[in-house]
Amino acid sequence: MPTVLVTARSFSTGSVDVERSLVEAGLTVARGPATHDLEALTPLLSDAVAWVAGTGPVTAEHLDRAPGLRVVARYGVGVDAVDLVATRARGIVVTNTPGANSDAVADFTIALLLAALRGVVAGDRRVRAGDWRVERAREVASLRVGLIGVGRIGRAVARRLAGFGAVVSGIDPYVSDEDLAALGIVPAGDAIPADVDVVCLHAPGTAQIVDREWIAGARPGLILVNTARGSLVDEHAVAEGLRQGHLAAYATDTLAAEGGVAKSPLLDQDIADRVVVTPHSAAQTVEAVDRMGSMAVGSVLEVLAGRAPRDVVEGSGSA
Repeated sequence: MPTVLVTARSFSTGSVDVERSLVEAGLTVARGPATHDLEALTPLLSDAVAWVAGTGPVTAEHLDRAPGLRVVARYGVGVDAVDLVATRARGIVVTNTPGANSDAVADFTIALLLAALRGVVAGDRRVRAGDWRVERAREVASLRVGLIGVGRIGRAVARRLAGFGAVVSGIDPYVSDEDLAALGIVPAGDAIPADVDVVCLHAPGTAQIVDREWIAGARPGLILVNTARGSLVDEHAVAEGLRQGHLAAYATDTLAAEGGVAKSPLLDQDIADRVVVTPHSAAQTVEAVDRMGSMAVGSVLEVLAGRAPRDVVEGSGSA
């Protein structure tokens, strides 16, 4: 039977058995490593007609070993790890799951912001060490928060911050000032104002945004929150900014190198009280897992039936 390769870690682990839809359609499901290790995937790719791919790279080398592949259904939104030139050249459709995890990531962004603002993790560590010293913080309603990227997730974060009473500004080259204002977001032009207290990163792609120059131009004591991509920040510059006191805290759900491949400077012990790092878990809610799985399976079944799926990534192949 035709095989669907699945390398997304949480696929079909929510409340809905989305894998069953593939089996009922006469397909075999084969599981592969989330790292997308080329040699480990080679025997699985050789029989695959569809690939439900996680965050690992999808390269031309992978595709060369999948002669029957017709669709890469990215389990999530970002497709920067997928070689779209290679998929287009081979006529392989690439889809994603826009909006499926927006609320989950927005909730987690607020969780990280609060953890950094109120020193939750550092406070827990002190108490466990017998130190009940209290660090005074600020309330969210007093903050000016800048959003870099105002897509689905950025807008969901803005809605949540509005409930706290924070003043929210934002920049996004794809959203007009009028649309930002209609969302209750203060348009910030090309750069986040230098007087904001918190910056949340929600930008797509991998281009570095936060570097030494960026940090130097920010307000001293800035809190930086990242639930987008580790590559958006220069981790050495952020660590330096924390040590110098220019940054008050960094809370992130991602690092430039994940899975123990290389040690990040942000994990150094001397700045542990100002850094919160979680294991790329922002999208991991039951509801988001169900939505991502259902959308990915829907795209696979549409392509294999010869129909154009709804969420085709621009620049990939065609059905």
